[in-house]
Amino acid sequence: MKPAKKKRVVKKKVTLQKKILNIFQSEIKKTYNYKQIAGILKENNAEDRKLIYSILLDMSDQGLLKEVSKGKFKSAQNPQILEGRIEITKRGAGYVISDAGDVFIAPKSINRALHGDLVKVHVFKSRGKKSREGEVLEILERANKTIVGTIELNEKFAFLVPDNYKIDIDIFIPLSKLNGAKAGYKAIAKLLEWPESAKNPFGEIIEVLGRPESNDAEMKAILAANGIPSVFPEAVLAEAAAISTLIPETEISKRKDLRDILTFTIDPTDARDFDDAISFRKLTNGHVEIGVHIADVGHYVTPNSALDKEAYTRGNSVYLVDRVIPMLPERLSNGVCSLRPNEEKLTFSAIFEMDDQAAIHNEWFGKTVINSNHRFTYEDAQNIIETGKGEHSEALLAVDKLAKILRKARLKNGALEIQSEELRFELNEEGVPINTYKKRTKDANKLVEEFMLMANKKVAKFVGDTQKRKTVIPFIYRVHDKPDKEKVELFSVFLQKFDKAFTYKNDRDIALKMNELFEELKDEPSFSMIQSMAIRTMAKAVYDTENIGHYGLGFRYYTHFTSPIRRYADLLVHRILLETLEKQNKQHPGLTDTALHISQTERRAVNAERDSQKFFQAFYVKDRIGESFNGVITGITDWGMYVEMTDLNCEGMVQIKSIQDDKYYFDEKKYAVVGLKYGEEFNVGDRLIVIIEKVSLTRKQIDLKLMQ
Repeated sequence: MKPAKKKRVVKKKVTLQKKILNIFQSEIKKTYNYKQIAGILKENNAEDRKLIYSILLDMSDQGLLKEVSKGKFKSAQNPQILEGRIEITKRGAGYVISDAGDVFIAPKSINRALHGDLVKVHVFKSRGKKSREGEVLEILERANKTIVGTIELNEKFAFLVPDNYKIDIDIFIPLSKLNGAKAGYKAIAKLLEWPESAKNPFGEIIEVLGRPESNDAEMKAILAANGIPSVFPEAVLAEAAAISTLIPETEISKRKDLRDILTFTIDPTDARDFDDAISFRKLTNGHVEIGVHIADVGHYVTPNSALDKEAYTRGNSVYLVDRVIPMLPERLSNGVCSLRPNEEKLTFSAIFEMDDQAAIHNEWFGKTVINSNHRFTYEDAQNIIETGKGEHSEALLAVDKLAKILRKARLKNGALEIQSEELRFELNEEGVPINTYKKRTKDANKLVEEFMLMANKKVAKFVGDTQKRKTVIPFIYRVHDKPDKEKVELFSVFLQKFDKAFTYKNDRDIALKMNELFEELKDEPSFSMIQSMAIRTMAKAVYDTENIGHYGLGFRYYTHFTSPIRRYADLLVHRILLETLEKQNKQHPGLTDTALHISQTERRAVNAERDSQKFFQAFYVKDRIGESFNGVITGITDWGMYVEMTDLNCEGMVQIKSIQDDKYYFDEKKYAVVGLKYGEEFNVGDRLIVIIEKVSLTRKQIDLKLMQ
């Protein structure tokens, strides 16, 4: 058989098998012979019938069909057919993630599925849930209607080469559908079709992002790749523009007036949206009143309005290195709703009467109006905390003292203490990174955090405590499940590298023991990576209507109330809290789906923010190829070692195959890279010298090699 003809037969065989499987699955108890199948498919010449018969025999061997008598077939009694999302690895293989467990898919069995697609998969090898292999039978839903990449132009056609390495096939673009895109430019392609006869899917360019490796084009590409809209529809902007900045006296009269009480904000130096403020006043009984005041976004963004629908779609603001993609138009986020100093603002408040030991004697929730007296930066507030001097120092020091008591009690109750370090970039006027530094959390940050946590917890308990109310109110909780015991055991093995043991009695004890470990190691070079590995044992916090508590914070009740400018969850919580205060028991149909949606938008924001960090790291070191730097191994995979260059605060990878003095492999039990011949080991925490070998801005990768 000629190669071209053989290729056509193979393609037809794949197509026919999918169609045949659908016939048997739609009539699971019915039997068919090859002639009946050929008739249904209208494939009636002798050669096609012969091909169909061979397919039926193959499917019987694979366990998809059962030959009940000579030449008669039916669907297998218990075919292992699963549905799930496919995730493609760097090596081109895939894993289908389903409710029934994960299934490995070899590259030859992916059958045109792309990363993230919802697929139907046949499991043909199974040794329990942890060792199963299958093949993709059908693509139920494409995850990506659009793909971001770089244009490669030929004389008669073009291709879009995807940025995402997990999409390892180029998109064919006819010249008539380039829409102005030039060779080498970043662009977004819309998938049109993938004909059975074609090796590549067909697409058209719907947006040209600009020259590759420019900050603007790459940030737009990151947003597009994660499905994050970067511009607001005209209807949304028009609705925002129509909102008045003036507050009518009739509205103020409906609210608790707190304009004469000392109120201040504490935010980063470069902050533009201030959605929370704290007030302080002494009471005649010796107690103090602490108010947590949150921008009343719900007053301006009403249900089913254009603003509301857009905020729901976005789910949250996104913070890239050089820009913010707000959930709400700037007129609201930086203007009308922002709690700027010396401006009257509408707020939704949680007010607490506390004694000098931070015990709460009374609480109140409701609509208010405030006028912030002062805007502190974190640096301003930290200086007052450390020196005891400065404007409003008495109030700030009193609030800080209460925050420290609250924090100590929370940690004692089983909250996990994470010392966060955030990589930050100093950019010049052109947006080019000229320096990097690690931003560490100090007392001023913790002060704000502690009172926001308290407000979130108290709001959640007020609405959700069924012991105090007979009716269950539909609500959005912020939940965090208990750690996975298998992951905790792996963490225990990992700690043995540092001569540390990790034992615990129960779930609550895990957090307490981790805190003890962090305290012991806080000044050690290994602290950051050990804390990072500990975090990996934890579940991801999500939004849900079912309250399972928040393990990491040690709270039975928790929600998000304090940031409605940048999170849709908080806006919903404001609405439900108001209904609860007014004794309205609305049902909010679809709230569970909303919780799932905003959990997903949060994850895509995290992915975009991480991609942004990776790009700027690569950009920062792109002119330093060939230079050597001190590094520390921060992570190990079966293909390489992640190394942070401590002088630059940037992370790259040393591929295992690039280490030349031996043949190395990843030993899962030791969690180390080990030399096959000489037994030399590379472990997490090891210090070494690396050379920057290659930098790819498009892939956001820094390739390193060891100094031999």
